Amino acid sequence: MCNNYIRVTGARERNLKNIDINIPKKKITVFTGVSGSGKSSLVFDTIAAESQRQLNETYTSFIRHRLPHYGKPDVDSMEGLSVAFIINQKRLGGNARSTVGTITDTYSLLRLLFSRIGKPFAGYSDAFSFNNPAGMCGGCQGLGTIEAVDLERLLNKDLSLNEGAIRFPTFEPGGWRHTRYIHSGLFDNDKKIRDFTSQEMDLLLYADNMKLKNPDPQWHKTSLYEGLIPRIKRSFLKKEEGEKVKYSKEIEGFVTKQTCPCCHGQRLNEKVLSCKINGKNISQCADMQVSQLLDFIGSITVPAAAPIVCELTSRLQHMVSIGLDYLSLSRETSTLSGGESQRIKMVCQLGSSLTDLTYIFDEPSIGLHPHDISKINGLMRLLRDKGNTVLIVEHDPDMIQIADHVVDMGPGAGIHGGEIVYQGDYEGLKASGTLTGTYLSHRPSLKETPRTPKGWLSLSNATLHNLKNVSVDIPKGVMTVITGVAGSGKSTLINQILPEFYPETVLIDQKGIPASKRSNLVTFTGIFDIIRKLFAKTNGVSASLFSFNSKGACPVCKGLGVTYTDLAFMDTIVTVCEECHGKRYTEEVLHYRLRGKTIGDVLQMTVSEALGFFHEMEIVTVLKRLSDVGITYITLGQPLNTLSGGELQRIKLASELENQSQIYVLDEPSTGLHMADISQLIHMMNRLVDRNSTLIVIEHNLDIMCQADWIIDLGPYAGQNGGEILFSGLPKDIISCENSLTGTYLKNYIKKI
Repeated sequence: MCNNYIRVTGARERNLKNIDINIPKKKITVFTGVSGSGKSSLVFDTIAAESQRQLNETYTSFIRHRLPHYGKPDVDSMEGLSVAFIINQKRLGGNARSTVGTITDTYSLLRLLFSRIGKPFAGYSDAFSFNNPAGMCGGCQGLGTIEAVDLERLLNKDLSLNEGAIRFPTFEPGGWRHTRYIHSGLFDNDKKIRDFTSQEMDLLLYADNMKLKNPDPQWHKTSLYEGLIPRIKRSFLKKEEGEKVKYSKEIEGFVTKQTCPCCHGQRLNEKVLSCKINGKNISQCADMQVSQLLDFIGSITVPAAAPIVCELTSRLQHMVSIGLDYLSLSRETSTLSGGESQRIKMVCQLGSSLTDLTYIFDEPSIGLHPHDISKINGLMRLLRDKGNTVLIVEHDPDMIQIADHVVDMGPGAGIHGGEIVYQGDYEGLKASGTLTGTYLSHRPSLKETPRTPKGWLSLSNATLHNLKNVSVDIPKGVMTVITGVAGSGKSTLINQILPEFYPETVLIDQKGIPASKRSNLVTFTGIFDIIRKLFAKTNGVSASLFSFNSKGACPVCKGLGVTYTDLAFMDTIVTVCEECHGKRYTEEVLHYRLRGKTIGDVLQMTVSEALGFFHEMEIVTVLKRLSDVGITYITLGQPLNTLSGGELQRIKLASELENQSQIYVLDEPSTGLHMADISQLIHMMNRLVDRNSTLIVIEHNLDIMCQADWIIDLGPYAGQNGGEILFSGLPKDIISCENSLTGTYLKNYIKKI
């Protein structure tokens, strides 16, 4: 049996309730259920973690020490595991030297191609790398940009040197760097900078390693004078540590990135850029969007290059097949979204000839238009048909539909979840009566009475990135949904252009809340201060006693409730603190009570339980908002870094519910949400609009489109083939727009039986 199934017995990780399950191998299994129902606990924290842990144990201790550490999951036994590839939503990140081309190895093939048939010959493949001294531009060291000091911010020209005209950190009056200018003997230190001659300004800013003729007696005799710009570049911009790190935030206000004047952003030196194939150098090829580069590579007919052309064509076609044809190889990985990052990771697997693997995907539909999801579905089937097991955590109906086997978790979230409520095929799920089944079988429809606009937000002649001189009016006082395939220009128009015209725009995006393991629901919302003061007043002691970051913290775990034991090359052990038993506080603090509960008891309450405990309006108001956005199951003390992206976004949304007359932008708020959660999300969005706000939603979800008052569709496709307004108007009219992919999919959706 183990040859045909992954068998899990007694899984209790996080909220899992001692579940047993057999998952068919070499099939596509989709795990569904509301946010917090236990899907990730089963798939990632149990199956994937144990597979990775056992694989890592096959390496030497030297190698294990340098690999991610995985603790043994809370499960009785697991059988039939194979090596797992986890393809998640974590952004690729990376620095300016990491690009789509370098991460997928397509740029390596391009370098090889130019080294073989490029004319004139410029060197072997390493010479075409902007990360290699042989090829990089000397002016920017292969970055394509340089850091330049903003002179308008650097100097207050209405002040003199003695009055503090130099604004840069550590150059203020009294600082030792300031003395290098007032003691130079070059300037009248009481003269306003605005009155400096061009020669004086040049000395102040640009002189370099100059021997002074008549310096102040306080000047060090052996020192050379250095103008502000070379001094700042040497001490701050060219160093990776020390002063640059210490004053990084302050420096950001004075430094701007500019295109390198030597290579004009192409990253490579003149010799390398002179080498061309069919009139194009390697930088021009890397700047093409993938679909155009594919055509260019296809035009190369030199026999000696045939093997390279074939392999490069295959890699580029993989990118096209999963909807990344609008990217360029020069695109920095740090600018990619979570969904784009996940699809880049998929590209790296497509060329593999390995079989009998387990591929684990975390919501691969995120960030994708329905048109692109069909391409991802094809990839999933391809991986399965090669003899692999595919496990997908997913909410999208179109992806659930391709499953050979469905596991529905629930029935609710948090302590109300952690059980398997259905196993079987897709049709059985629809008839199962579970929350997922009920929503899959409902009949969608457009909003019957759309709101009437109360005015307009006008954007005109937008040309940023791929936008093609776009002008559009967005209605005020209604809910507008911005649609279009990934890369069509939606985010550029709304997240970048709109705030330029209307700076008061409030962006509630899909980025996580900056959080550490010490941040939780009550610290983020600000009600912990009120709770601590209540405990302090009731017991006649200091409020600081009730902070797990201060006086009252357990001295053993430092207020974390758990301890971490580093076992060098073995996994770090995380255990409940033996001193406070996970309560975070000293015994003295836990002696104090509020209405019979300790501060530790309060932090272990769920939002729902806390609503029944507190009656103070300042606290109840916040808890009610959290309840309204559907996160009643989260405990007040749960660290924010353990919450999903959907949960974090709803926390941010909750903080805005009582505000009014705002311009709100929600960037793909359906991310990570079950169909039942989306129903509640729509209710919350309507609540914002009903409070006289304007709501603009960037979204692919068809249910949210159905509830829009207005739709603006961009396209027709991605990258250079997008950037145009295809439709702006009522949802009922877009289904008749022949040029709109969105209209076609929405029409089919509302006609489904």
